[in-house]
Amino acid sequence: MSQTASIWLVIALAFCAANLPFLTQRVLGLVPLAGGKNLAVRLGELVLLYFVVGGIGLLLEQHAGQIAPQRWEFYAVTGTLFLTFAFPGFVYRYLYKNRN
Repeated sequence: MSQTASIWLVIALAFCAANLPFLTQRVLGLVPLAGGKNLAVRLGELVLLYFVVGGIGLLLEQHAGQIAPQRWEFYAVTGTLFLTFAFPGFVYRYLYKNRN
């Protein structure tokens, strides 16, 4: 897989993973909760999925060559990008869906 394709794969995976907690009542899309999910469970799931997607990105980077060192700036930018990707799912769950 080329480096450009792996970058686009990680971006698409991050977008899907960021919206998953808001589109389903199941934890990680698999396990149903008895009372449904509240915002705290969704945010915890969002953090977990951030690290899962980051791990996949790390594996793809390792496969492509040497892993670049990452400091706090990298995690601040990617965390903010992940939250930005989650915005459509949040709007659908908490702002749009409750109006209809």
